Amino acid sequence: MSIAKYQAAIPRDKIGINDQTWFVRWVRRYESWIGTRNVDLPVDEESVVAFCRSLRDKNIDAWKRMQAVRALQAYQRLVLKTDNPTLEPIRIALSRLASKERSQSNGVAGRREIKMVDSGVSGQRAVGFIDPTEPKVIRELRQELRLQFRSTNTEKAYVKCIKQFAAFLGTNELERFAEPEIRQFLTHKAVDGHVAPNTQNQVKSALLFLYVEVFGRNLEFLDYVPSDKDQKLPVVLSRQEIVRLLPEFTGLKRLMFLIMYGSGLRHGECLRLRIKDVCLDGGQIIVRNGKGEKDRVTVLPEAIRNSFAEQRELVRRCHKKDLNDGFGTVYMPYALDRKYPNENKKLAWQYVFPAANITKDPYCGVPRRHHVGETLFARAFGKAVARAEIFKNAVPHSLRHSFATHLLEDGADIRTVQELLGHKDVRTTMIYLHVMNKPGLAVKSPVDLLDAG
Repeated sequence: MSIAKYQAAIPRDKIGINDQTWFVRWVRRYESWIGTRNVDLPVDEESVVAFCRSLRDKNIDAWKRMQAVRALQAYQRLVLKTDNPTLEPIRIALSRLASKERSQSNGVAGRREIKMVDSGVSGQRAVGFIDPTEPKVIRELRQELRLQFRSTNTEKAYVKCIKQFAAFLGTNELERFAEPEIRQFLTHKAVDGHVAPNTQNQVKSALLFLYVEVFGRNLEFLDYVPSDKDQKLPVVLSRQEIVRLLPEFTGLKRLMFLIMYGSGLRHGECLRLRIKDVCLDGGQIIVRNGKGEKDRVTVLPEAIRNSFAEQRELVRRCHKKDLNDGFGTVYMPYALDRKYPNENKKLAWQYVFPAANITKDPYCGVPRRHHVGETLFARAFGKAVARAEIFKNAVPHSLRHSFATHLLEDGADIRTVQELLGHKDVRTTMIYLHVMNKPGLAVKSPVDLLDAG
């Protein structure tokens, strides 16, 4: 009787012809799932979310699940004569997911093109190998992160945050929880965990990604207790300290030092630099997929062009040997190696700073030569700072801070420095003006005026 009322009312509503047919089918399917006949169907948020998950587990596309939610919204309006509870947040979440699926099916990483490996998640597929012994929620999180081409560092950080959240709740069934538990956890991290504000923001981002992108739920505003964020000035090395540090580096590490200091690259950007992204004739470096997935152009120091040319020749010889040995492929982002099958063997795509050994790609198992590890330069830098007797908490990123500060000291325009660093907001770049502001230049300290004689 309820379905008959719905079917009779639909033609009078502003619903397309195709939707009219499918809406009735979806409501019939919902009725069968609920297990209730000849009475008005209960339409509440919990039931609709569970119904959509059952469709997802049967590999029903997101746009079809969204159509099912629209059908139930029409059922609410035409039969139940109400819009409460609202199903709009569910529809919006599915709409976003449907757009993502369409872009993946039409783009360079189409769903047909992605090589899938069984992840152990029922009814779902994942890119690359995912440990089937991990909890289901972690497997689903890894899958979604990889489908969105998030970096491996982001995956590690998010997985760590979600595991901490699960330990805090004492269960891996995180879908049962929502805003109250998330607020408690974030407040716990700030008050009891004494984490840094940036760490707390990372935890929040991981939880939002899990609930919005993986579970398909919209979270309300999280009014948790945030950590106090101190305004800290960056650690900047003086020009004299740079001169003292440079002799501590030789070969590949020396070139990495000069690129980070001379071009303002982050440590990770330097590691991921490829041959094709350094233009010797134009004197520039193109930084691909920097922070925030942004590209930018920065300067290539004239003083290191010969050193880079020598490094490129070393890479060419190493790559030629790899090809002769039956290897030579390199990781390419956004599944470009599937769209352009022969590109991953070209010299242009090879890393400027390749690893000493060929290792298996953790996602696909293909033996490849990746770039050098993060610890290679970081450890050498720490030892060099100690040998040079520089008593600052300097890290490789300090070279980027020094690049910006020294440019501004030399009279460079702050907007130009902003573009070279890839900052979205000029206020981020302006912090280096505070570093340059050396108090007391025009003032003599009272200690210096004491008559000690």
